[in-house]
Amino acid sequence: MPVPRTPRRRLTLATGAAALATAALAGLAAAAPAAPAPPAAAERAEPGGSSGLSGSAGYYDAAHGKTGAELKAALHTIVSDQTTLTYSQVWAALRVTDEDPANPANVVLLYSGRSQSEYDNGGDRDEWNREHVWAKSHGGFGTVPGPGTDVHHLRPTAVPVNGIRGNKDFDHGGAPVAGAPGNLTDADSFEPRDAVKGDVARMLFYMAVRYEGGDGFADLELNDSTANGSSPYQGRLSVLRQWHDQDPPDAFEKRRNDLIHQRFQHNRNPFVDHPEWVAHIWP
Repeated sequence: MPVPRTPRRRLTLATGAAALATAALAGLAAAAPAAPAPPAAAERAEPGGSSGLSGSAGYYDAAHGKTGAELKAALHTIVSDQTTLTYSQVWAALRVTDEDPANPANVVLLYSGRSQSEYDNGGDRDEWNREHVWAKSHGGFGTVPGPGTDVHHLRPTAVPVNGIRGNKDFDHGGAPVAGAPGNLTDADSFEPRDAVKGDVARMLFYMAVRYEGGDGFADLELNDSTANGSSPYQGRLSVLRQWHDQDPPDAFEKRRNDLIHQRFQHNRNPFVDHPEWVAHIWP
């Protein structure tokens, strides 16, 4: 039986078609623009600006590459360039910075987490007021423009809970706080609920960098004590470090930082944008 012959013409045509396709693909690849190279470090946008409100590109240029006391000094210079509010202006600012994302007519109270009407503020038990997270007696700055009105550490808080916290330092443990589930307190300390532990820590880190003894105000510093009284110190630093690591910045905190920068004080909390800098300053 004769062996069938291979159709040479069909193989030749197929080979030619494959060659044409290969050439066409090579031409397309040559004509396509090259993928852009990654931006240089100086061109990259800073962290922060996560809500798209203001961003912070270039804001920390003077701090990059520094650590320890040099980093703290550089950040102090950067964040000290700010607009100062009056204490009455703080009410309006908090209605924006602490707005409830699920209900724009409300604010979220720091310690209790309760959503409450933004205009339900004042001094009555069922209202909210302005909590100085860095207790204003720790340095004696009161409510005068400057540390007393700095929105980076002022938050809406239920009046009774604000009174319970008073001017206590921050630490672990204690008895439950009425009206604020998850918060604990004892004779000399206050522990906020888990969801805002890091927020509290980063507000205090900011204050210790922003207020260094200039502008007629005390030099605010963090220490590891819960008996600071009226001294310009706030504790406990070792616990605040733990809380900072345990509760990293979330969308609410980042948005708040953006709003303060864009609409009110025009400065930022560096430890919301760069959480890693805490360990460089307070190892």
